[in-house]
Amino acid sequence: MNRKDNTTPLLCVDNLSVAFHQGAEDVTVVDGVSFEIDVGETLALVGESGSGKSITAQTIMGLLPYPMAFHPGGEIWFKGENLLSLKKKQWQSVRGNRIGMIFQEPMTALNPLHTVEKQIGEVICQHRGIKSKQARAVVIELLEQVQIPDPERRLTAYPHELSGGQRQRVMIAMALANEPELLLADEPTTALDVTVQREILELLKELQRKRSLAMLLITHDLGVVRYMADRVAVMREGQLLEQQPTQALFDRPQHPYTREMIDSEPSGQPAATPEHSGEVLLDLNQVKVSFPTRKNLWGTPVEFFHAVKEATLTLPKAKTLGIVGESGSGKSTLAMAILRLLESEGEIRFQQQRLDGLKEKQLRPLRQHLQIVFQDPFASLSPRMTIAQIISEGLEIHHQLAGEEREQKVIGAMQEVGLDPDMRHRYPHEFSGGQRQRIAIARAMILNPRLVILDEPTSALDKAVQAQVVDLLRKLQESRGLSYIFISHDLKVVKALSHDIIVMKEGSIVEYGRTSSVLSSPREQYTRDLMEASFGV
Repeated sequence: MNRKDNTTPLLCVDNLSVAFHQGAEDVTVVDGVSFEIDVGETLALVGESGSGKSITAQTIMGLLPYPMAFHPGGEIWFKGENLLSLKKKQWQSVRGNRIGMIFQEPMTALNPLHTVEKQIGEVICQHRGIKSKQARAVVIELLEQVQIPDPERRLTAYPHELSGGQRQRVMIAMALANEPELLLADEPTTALDVTVQREILELLKELQRKRSLAMLLITHDLGVVRYMADRVAVMREGQLLEQQPTQALFDRPQHPYTREMIDSEPSGQPAATPEHSGEVLLDLNQVKVSFPTRKNLWGTPVEFFHAVKEATLTLPKAKTLGIVGESGSGKSTLAMAILRLLESEGEIRFQQQRLDGLKEKQLRPLRQHLQIVFQDPFASLSPRMTIAQIISEGLEIHHQLAGEEREQKVIGAMQEVGLDPDMRHRYPHEFSGGQRQRIAIARAMILNPRLVILDEPTSALDKAVQAQVVDLLRKLQESRGLSYIFISHDLKVVKALSHDIIVMKEGSIVEYGRTSSVLSSPREQYTRDLMEASFGV
């Protein structure tokens, strides 16, 4: 615990191992991990999914499912106290009080049935022993500190009524409610737009400065690591491979895996386009999408929210159009209108045929040519269906294929996206995040589409897996002559995949052109702000 200079770190994780009882066998998920964090310091814990990062943080917070979880060895010292020796009642004075935690997904971490005031107030009352009426003033002050606009009005809001950035700010307020000395931040910005991400990180830095707060930052985003961390520890398969000061690690990584991870940023150029790529596949003219916000006594809408305002664009065959912008800018709404999953005004032409105005029965034969891959494959894949059933579902609807012919098409689709066909009888929970996204891509590709809409397909993936998926999409585009609409807030991925790009803000297309031209010489300040927030794009 004590160093040669007789100083004592705030947190010392010493040779920590974590294992789980699973039937007759014990599975070790963290193996002999050691690191220290000083007062006011930020240590970034990085590595691919399943490396043991979050398990390590949950151990520090005492959140593992004991007695199924156990520790073959190791200690965790916090201010001279071994956390692994604490009883359940003793943990109450540490967890949420002296050590706070920001969880990865605020929408699942926040209670959907409780207001903002109740959720933050509960933390304050539990640890400070004050009544809820007295807690209100503290809650308002916390919301001001995390820069929630009009905090008094937000007291009665529920999580679904807040934006992603606002929900994350509420999570930070809860974590900081009792002025902890150590903050564990588990992927605190993964699902956020780049501008909101930068705001959240700057907020954490400011709060850290004011409070001399120590932080363990868990992330797979190396841009966030460069911006936030004093030191970096790299984990893989439960083991700590190396730790160095941040700049030294990026300049001189010691372990081959660290070098591989640094080099795994999505890169390269969009797929080469064939000669016929000038032929227009999709053409939009003055497309608008509006939602009624108020109706009169007779039920007639009288006020509208204009989610997409007069969108005009063309997409040639075998090319990729990137769409970027903040949450609420209209990116996904425009995609849903193209797929005719939302009503719209204006002209939408696919292969010279007007889609707007067609009835569902008329649209059905065209749907096999218009496919989509969603952001979260775990949510978009049915947990009750095998992989073979998921991938082949479209074949049953559009081609009435069954038996051996359908099985062979499933095997071919899985091989094409780099999956072992022998795994086709397994279920989604048995696959990693990257594998699940390949399954979602195979489900779209098996119908031989001409246009695939990719809605944030890589945002929840580790950088190495992200790069693999980008390479796969390029390969499929070149071999099949596909057109993509690629929706993302990650400009590095957009740059690697997209031939052209549109930038959307508040429902309007504010910039449109060749990707290289827009990103090298943006005309709009909004585009420059997005680029600046993207950590080096």
